Order: sequence, then C-alpha cells, then structure tokens
Amino acid sequence: MRVCIAEKPSVAGEIAKVVGATNRKDGYYEGNNYQVTWTFGHLCTLKEPHDYLPEWKRWSLGTLPVIPSQFGIKLIGNKGVEKQFEVIKKLVQSATEVINCGDAGQEGEVIQRWVLQKAGCNVPLKRLWISSLTEEAIREGFEKLYDNDKFNLLYAAGSSRAIGDWLLGINATRLYTIKYSQPGTVLSIGRVQTPTLALIVNRYLEIENFVPQPYWELKTVYKDVTFNSTQGKFSSKEEGSTALEKIKDKPFEITDFSRKPGKEAPPRLFDLTSLQVECNKKFGLSADETLKGIQSLYEKKLTTYPRVDTTYLSNDIYPKIEGTLKGLKQYSELIAPLLGKKIRKSKKVFDDKKVTDHHAIIPTGMTAPESLSRDEKIIYDTVTRRFIANFYPDCEISTTTILGKVEDVNFKTSGKQVLKDNWRVVYKTVAGKKDTEDKILPEFVKGESGPHEPDFQEKETQPPKYYTEATLLRAMEMAGKQVDDEELRELMKENGIGRLLHVLISLKHFLNVSIFIRCVKTCCLLLWG
Repeated sequence: MRVCIAEKPSVAGEIAKVVGATNRKDGYYEGNNYQVTWTFGHLCTLKEPHDYLPEWKRWSLGTLPVIPSQFGIKLIGNKGVEKQFEVIKKLVQSATEVINCGDAGQEGEVIQRWVLQKAGCNVPLKRLWISSLTEEAIREGFEKLYDNDKFNLLYAAGSSRAIGDWLLGINATRLYTIKYSQPGTVLSIGRVQTPTLALIVNRYLEIENFVPQPYWELKTVYKDVTFNSTQGKFSSKEEGSTALEKIKDKPFEITDFSRKPGKEAPPRLFDLTSLQVECNKKFGLSADETLKGIQSLYEKKLTTYPRVDTTYLSNDIYPKIEGTLKGLKQYSELIAPLLGKKIRKSKKVFDDKKVTDHHAIIPTGMTAPESLSRDEKIIYDTVTRRFIANFYPDCEISTTTILGKVEDVNFKTSGKQVLKDNWRVVYKTVAGKKDTEDKILPEFVKGESGPHEPDFQEKETQPPKYYTEATLLRAMEMAGKQVDDEELRELMKENGIGRLLHVLISLKHFLNVSIFIRCVKTCCLLLWG
C-alpha cells in the first residue's frame, strides 16, 4: 500500500480524488492501493528544556546556557494531534512506500520529516513537489515523484534553523527576563522578532528625537507651469532672498525643451512580500490577512504556491500560459487582445536562473467562484491582473524636461505623458488607492520668454514616517544594507532578517503582548516595547 501524507485535510482530499482513494476512513482516505492521510501543520515540535533535564525547567542563571547534547522532537500536547498521529503511525508502519505530500518548501519539509521520524518510517520515501493544487498539477507531480533524499539539504537547512531559533530563544529569553524584566513578565528574544522590534524602536526614537530644521524653496510659475530652482533647498533665508530679488520683474526665458520617447515595462509578477506590500498599500490589508487570503486561494486551486521569494517563471511554464489565460473567463475582455497571436515572452518574466523551488505567484486559470470572501476577491484580482499585464506590450511614454532661467538663476521642471496605455489598460477599472497622476506639460519653444510669478516659501524638514506593515516588510527584506560589517552585509543581501512567515509571526506576537499597536495602517510603539 502507498501512503500519502499531506499537510492539511483539504489538500489530502484533493490528492485522494486524483489517485482514486475515494473511501473516507477515520483520519485518512483509501482506495486504488493508496491511503491518503494528513497532518494539521506542526504535529511535532522540538523538545522543551525540562524534557531533557528536570533541573532545566527552573529559570535561573546557573542553568544557562541550556544546550542539549542531542536535540529531540515530541508530539504537541493536544488530543486531536495525538489521535491523528496514531493514524499516521499505523499507516506508515504497514506501508510499502510513503509519499511525502507536504507543502513544497523548507517549512513543509521539516513538518513532514519530523512526523515521519516520530512515526518510525523505514520504507522507501518519495516526494511530491508541486506548485498548485489543480488536478493537472497533482497528476503531473505523481508522474515524476522524486526520491525524498533529493531534499535532504532542504530539510537540514530547516531543521538547523529551528534548532538555532530554539537555542537563541530559550537562552536569551531566560537571560534577559531574569536580569531585566519586571516580576511576572517575560522579555521574549528571537532571531526575527528582536531585530524587527529594533527597527520599530529605532524609527520611533528617530521620530521622537527629530528636531525640525527650516529651509527655503524658490519656485516660479510661467504659463501655468511650476518651475523649481535647480539649486534645490536654501539653508538660509538670506541666500534665497538674494536669488528672489534677482528674478523679480525680470523675464523668464526657456533655455531648453525636450521630449524623449520611452517605454515602461509592466510591474513584475508577485512574490509573497511584494503581494503583501501591494495589498497593504492599495487596500489596507495586513500582511497576515494577505497571507491567509493567498493561502486560501491556493488551497481552492485558484492560485499557485504562495510562500515564494521570486518574481520569475521558469521557461517550462511558457507553453501553458495561453491555456491559463483562456481559463480566466472573468477577464475575457482584457485577455482577448493577447490571443490569436504569439504570447509575449519577456526575460523579465521567464528566467530559469531566478527560479529555485517555486515560481512567482500566478493564477491557475480556474474560474473563481462568487463565494470568495472580500479579501480573497481583492487578492485574486490583484494577482490575476498583474499576471495578465505581463503579456501586454510595454507602455509607451514621453518624458518632457524643460529648463529655464531668470538672469543667472536656473529653473527646471519635468513630466511624463502616456502615449499608448498597452499594459496599463489592465488597471483602468481597479479600485483602491491610485498611483500619482502623470504630469503632462504643454509645448514650449527654446528662447521664448515672458512674465512669471516667483514664489519663495519657508518650510521645515519632516521626521521619518512610522512604519506601515508594507514599509516594515520592505525594511526587513533590505535590512542587510544597515549592517556595517561587509561580510555580514553580503550574507544578508539575499535574505534580509528572516523568512516572511517568521516576520508575520513576530508582528502577531508584538500585537498579542502589546509591544505595539496597529494605528490604522502604521505600527505605533507602546511604552513596553
């Protein structure tokens, strides 16, 4: 009997349909020489300190550091978990082959391996590795199952990360709590949560300690167009006033006028971070709400695997693009111009070198039901329009730059005009916060001159803004830029502070323990933080 172990009951149900395991049993499906069972995410976890030595249960400086000679795992203490594990253990021990059908990623690999290890699996082990839950994708996955040993390094990486987090979390949390906390409170320390909190605290302190500095700007209006002084901001009023006196009652002259044609490529396909940023910025969804929504869409077979860190597709996806587009019936008006001719293939979309475990998040081509929740509809529409836009031609634009002067004081203005929408038509009817409108400038002739209206204003420098979830996610992704050590900075270049799942766990933890509050869209620090 071949035993398949999925990470969730819903995924197990989809796999069971494909392999013909149609008889529902208690905790698994059976049929056609298959048994398909499931976990509930993490059934197992690393042992706690007191599981190794009783004296490690007490929090004291004398027991630190807590470092087991060998790490072990245990079942999570929950009756439902224990019951399902016994089902898995029984099936695995009587199987001729086990197929690991967990989420195709580092976290999914660790979850399944720990369960299989605890269940005493000693039969041949295969790996199902798929990027969507459509029937076609599952069938293709079963036709090319991998030996699970191929993913040993992935498991080693995930397991090492879990052990590293345990060592840091247990020891540092106990140390800081014992030395610095108030009675009855815990100072939680973690690989991701602590630097995340540091970003928020540092931004808070920047804002609190910010001292506004005055500066002055010189502008002038000629033929209803505002020109800015090329000198930029004046640090003293006297310097700016001198320039203002020079240009008063003197004619403004156009010294150069140029329009340059250009092109704008569609915005890149989504990875998880960029999708969360977009949904937070445009629709006010939290990072956690976006993750839950896109995970649900994946499980409903409407989008591909969501926990990805690439914005590219592999070349083997290209032959399927036309079929995927045709399946998006709700977007037929947008898709019609793309069909009947060769589908565009851009290096900014298809690049095997930029794809590792999974490709960017895209729709599967299945029709979305009306029963989707509001958040799911927003997220699905966001992903689908981005996908469609990437097969339209580049937007054609014209960039205008105008230079002028009054006496020896130089001015400049610039603007952009869309000449041909192309991919932009995909976003014409989208709700949500709009991008800045294009600044369209009229025609000017080099050498022309005339009266103008100068304007000299005093302003103040502004403090940095509080983080929104969108800007915090980006800051964490780019955190390596703030590291002084060159070697560490290079190591962090591709990874930031942590994987997005752990970032989200940190944000939820801060909210739960009142480290900060979410003020509308911003992350506002509380005194305890």
